[in-house]
Amino acid sequence: MAAVFFATLVLILLVTGVYQARKGLPAGLSWQGPEHPVAECKFLCDLTWVDDRLVQHVDQQIMNSVLEMIGEARKLILMDMFLFNDFAGAHLSGLRPLAREVTAALLARKQEVPELRIILITDPINTVYGSMKNPYLVDLEQAGATVVLTDLDQLRDSNVLYSPFWRLFIRPFGEGPGTLLANPFGPGRISCRSYLRLLNFKANHRKVVVTDYPDGFRALVTSANPHDGSSAHGNVALRFSGPAAAELLRCERSVPGVGEDIAANWPIIASSSVSEATLTLQVLSEGKIKGALLKQLRGAGAGDRLNLVIFYLADRQVRGELIRARQRGADLRIVLDPNKDAFGRTKNGIPNRQTAAALVRAGIPIRWGNTHGEQLHSKMLLLEKSDGSAVLLLGSANFTRRNLDDYNLELDVLVRGPLDHQVMVAAHRYVEDLWNNQDGRPYSCPYEKYADHSLFRSVVSCIQEASGMSTF
Repeated sequence: MAAVFFATLVLILLVTGVYQARKGLPAGLSWQGPEHPVAECKFLCDLTWVDDRLVQHVDQQIMNSVLEMIGEARKLILMDMFLFNDFAGAHLSGLRPLAREVTAALLARKQEVPELRIILITDPINTVYGSMKNPYLVDLEQAGATVVLTDLDQLRDSNVLYSPFWRLFIRPFGEGPGTLLANPFGPGRISCRSYLRLLNFKANHRKVVVTDYPDGFRALVTSANPHDGSSAHGNVALRFSGPAAAELLRCERSVPGVGEDIAANWPIIASSSVSEATLTLQVLSEGKIKGALLKQLRGAGAGDRLNLVIFYLADRQVRGELIRARQRGADLRIVLDPNKDAFGRTKNGIPNRQTAAALVRAGIPIRWGNTHGEQLHSKMLLLEKSDGSAVLLLGSANFTRRNLDDYNLELDVLVRGPLDHQVMVAAHRYVEDLWNNQDGRPYSCPYEKYADHSLFRSVVSCIQEASGMSTF
């Protein structure tokens, strides 16, 4: 009898796991928009370096641009941000209070323009899955803003070894405040149920801002968060206007948790058409990002150069295509975060050091972000073609199974245009600065500094990537 019960339980867990990992996505996810001509478009980046006296320098453009957009909006501000809190982990001082700055800017603009509609979509991690009040979200709601916590249960489960058990035996008990366990992200205590929910390792990982302006909409897509603990991270962004910015409003309606009553009241402003433009821009989300990424890698050959700056690189298909591009004669430069820092805690280098070892064996040059507590958090590909054209892909998605295979919510933009366009020139300069440590600023360091050829950690990395039992 016990054997039958155990076999039945295993079968139920197996069926639950397979279904939840493969079920259909909510309508509107895995979005692939048309290629829109775009006139106003600007590449932005945040850079951090430490000088010989161990003094940290931070050059930030992204959140300053977000604050500028907020200050100019009159009808709508839509933000979809993964992290919106002041948690800093083991950090003690020296951080920019981004959550407070952005909240203050939103509240001030709402007071100046009472009819302004503010919609903030974010991830439940900002309340530690229902265990804690987030004071910034509370203040925004009290001022009349609409705050949406993404319904992650509608997404597929990436942690195939744990999530079936959680869905059957823990989820029915709900979530809520508690004091049993220490908050893993900052001060305070949380419930056991919230901690167990965290172990699903799933998220609305998007980072998007859309605001109105006189001729329609303006948007910013980035890898950066309004999060104090991330304030010194290296990041990239693209700010643009026109039809592609308006399309983001339609794309954001599909986020689970955004009800029809909320989406129906979003102001709709016709964006002015762009008659002459040398750039096109395409909005991509979730799995469509991977399709576009693989297409660019497969199209790279002799005379072309692939530049990657990436926080996590672990997807085996992407790794294979990078190696094949190298074999076809493409020139590659990859700058990776060494995966050693996480908000004051030390990490073991998985998965980037294991991926890097495989790429170096294939003859691909690698450099590491020269981090000192912060992270090289960018997610960017720049393909410079021998025919004088270029392709830029950037946004929220790391190059991992969780980020590219329709598990997390992600959003990127893909830009095509001539190599000499100011957007491509700025992106190229960003890579050059990192790769060559321009102006004597030590942005990066040689591969040898963090090289790791441990077979054991390589196996662990593969198991974590395949099973979802990891944060990457």
